[in-house]
Amino acid sequence: MTMATVPRGPWDVEHYQELGLYFYLPEVSEVVPGTARVKVKDRGEMLMFGSYSYLGLIGHPAIDRAAHEAITRFGTGTNGVRLLAGTVPLHHELEASIAAFKGTEAAVALASGYMANISTISALLERHDTVICDKLDHASIVDGCLLSGAKMVRFRHNDLAHLEERLAHANPDRQRMVIVDGVYSMDGDIADLPGIRALCDRYGALLMVDEAHSLGVLGATGTGIEEHFGMGPETIDIKMGTFSKSIPSVGGFVAGSTEMVTGLKHKARGFIYSAAIPPASAAASIAALQVIRDEPERVRRLQERFAYFRDHLAAAGFDLLSSQAAIAPVVCGSDEQATRLMMHCVERGIFVQAILPPVVPQGLARLRATVTANHTIEDIDYGVEVLTDGARKLGII
Repeated sequence: MTMATVPRGPWDVEHYQELGLYFYLPEVSEVVPGTARVKVKDRGEMLMFGSYSYLGLIGHPAIDRAAHEAITRFGTGTNGVRLLAGTVPLHHELEASIAAFKGTEAAVALASGYMANISTISALLERHDTVICDKLDHASIVDGCLLSGAKMVRFRHNDLAHLEERLAHANPDRQRMVIVDGVYSMDGDIADLPGIRALCDRYGALLMVDEAHSLGVLGATGTGIEEHFGMGPETIDIKMGTFSKSIPSVGGFVAGSTEMVTGLKHKARGFIYSAAIPPASAAASIAALQVIRDEPERVRRLQERFAYFRDHLAAAGFDLLSSQAAIAPVVCGSDEQATRLMMHCVERGIFVQAILPPVVPQGLARLRATVTANHTIEDIDYGVEVLTDGARKLGII
């Protein structure tokens, strides 16, 4: 009989722990409301540069109040999966709210963003169809493509000529779908939506965009990549997003035509077989969408603060790739340089983490530094100062 083996992760955890270069799974014990500060076990108060809460809505009183009221009315869970006994009025209200926010006929809410991607892609595509993905698409997109059984091909990141080559070689008698991220989570750059849409129209392909990191981040009012480019809400056929980043809750969504959404509710395995979003989480998401509408200054402040952060890092000599929105990839080169710069920051009260291969390519290990609407100019100046000091000591800049 063979012995079971312990699964190994992509990183040598013990090696980094022994060197004192490990800052993952930190326990955040408290978020200081209205600020970019958190309290971390064994570290005390830290200035957060690693948050997905781009609009700084965690702890917003209106959102917290909505969640409390939902618990009072519905309790902490539901009676099952959505298709059977698990649907409550808040689920329908959430789906109507996100459809209105994204300018679509309908929307479906799922248990997570990861589930939204793998369920939608595997439900809409079949064997002999072709799905064409950007090389830097999120892992959940890749997994959904593999589950679908469709032929998956990839094109070089944001390379429209290569995308057209892939489209031209796809079977014209079967479904063709292009899938991209709105904002790329490790590079912070933006998909070329006008160019991609034009190619999809030319070759009769559907377009799906993962807006996990662009909702609340792009556009004058935060509705996402279509608003950013001044394009209408009909531009994207299938709009996916999450309730766990700019929206401080949990879950994912897919928005589009009524026909597609109805089909997903009766075919997408992640919807049929996963527990319903808890009432408190659904209510929090509804309230957050309203806050984004009512407080557009948060979106403007996020965009201004990020531009300030990016420009000052670039002036200091950092390689930030083609970053444009919320996420600054502070490229360090080697894994050791990235982890040492991370710990330099952590020891000085800056919460930021290193991203290593295979999540990013070899030689492009980096700190994934993010800005939120809650950062002050003083916060950002301190972050830039600490990063610059550490990078110079390590020979990164």
